[in-house]
Amino acid sequence: MKAAVIYQPGSPQNFVIEERSIPIVESGTVLVKVKAFGLNRSEVMTRRGLSPSVKFPRVLGIECVGEVVDDPTGEFPKGQQVAALMGEMGRQYDGSYAEYTVLPKRIVFPFTSHLPWEQLGAFPEMFQTVFGSLHLALNIVRGEIILIRGGTSSIGMLATQLARNFGLTVVATTRSVDKETVLRQNGVDEVLIDDGQLASKIRARFSHGVDKVLELIGTSSLKDSLQCVRTGGTVCMTGMLSEQWSFSDFAPMDDIPSTVKLTVYDSGQVIVSPNHFQDFITDVEAGRVRLNVSQVFSLDEIAQAHELMESNRASGKIVVIP
Repeated sequence: MKAAVIYQPGSPQNFVIEERSIPIVESGTVLVKVKAFGLNRSEVMTRRGLSPSVKFPRVLGIECVGEVVDDPTGEFPKGQQVAALMGEMGRQYDGSYAEYTVLPKRIVFPFTSHLPWEQLGAFPEMFQTVFGSLHLALNIVRGEIILIRGGTSSIGMLATQLARNFGLTVVATTRSVDKETVLRQNGVDEVLIDDGQLASKIRARFSHGVDKVLELIGTSSLKDSLQCVRTGGTVCMTGMLSEQWSFSDFAPMDDIPSTVKLTVYDSGQVIVSPNHFQDFITDVEAGRVRLNVSQVFSLDEIAQAHELMESNRASGKIVVIP
């Protein structure tokens, strides 16, 4: 099989496309033929060597969709469509940047769909992250106002649609005036240009603040986001588009307003029910949700795909077909 391997962390040119033996199924695992996978910002950070626990050489990739080739237990028939994500995939063991991968059964779940693989490849991590952030972490309620900070990211674009479909008013941010039209076409009610200081703009429009904030930029803007919510409101940090893992200084009693709640969502810790994933696929098939795939690459073009993600020019999920 063909695989994209990182032997030494560094630039996208460090990917080596090579032929490897198809991995062998062991107890508790299944062999999956990878049909498509989406790129994720965490994979860029791992490729750069910013994930201390990852040992090289490594085949990256924290998510995929594909078909079961071999399940020794017989639970999944050959050809069953499956999705997989997280669970240290592409970090502690080889992931989806290959034509075949062996995965722990606990992170693999079946689905059925007639959608093309390049579209399905955008789903697993993006859906899990958005649904988990909105419903498990933020506990959104119909009629609330939500601020999505990082609205033009693939997560932000999907979060806008799911929040609107659930009956929320959506305020979303972008750093570029040129992307305002894209956000409005995606269903955003109000667009704010993010200069790093949004609290005053939010308070000028909503005197008591918004009900919920989905923070996708990360630690660089989190303190400001905490000032954007009403008394008793909630901020969920889900993304790290700023690629900063931690604060240089953080004083909880000063930086978190009284009664405001701060939480996170990590699909590696809490996985959404597979039933919700199948419902999501049904919504996409019915046209109730529109997912924007920015560009589709082949596995041989994995370096170019990573370059596009790093450029921040993509307007949706980047998908690779092995």
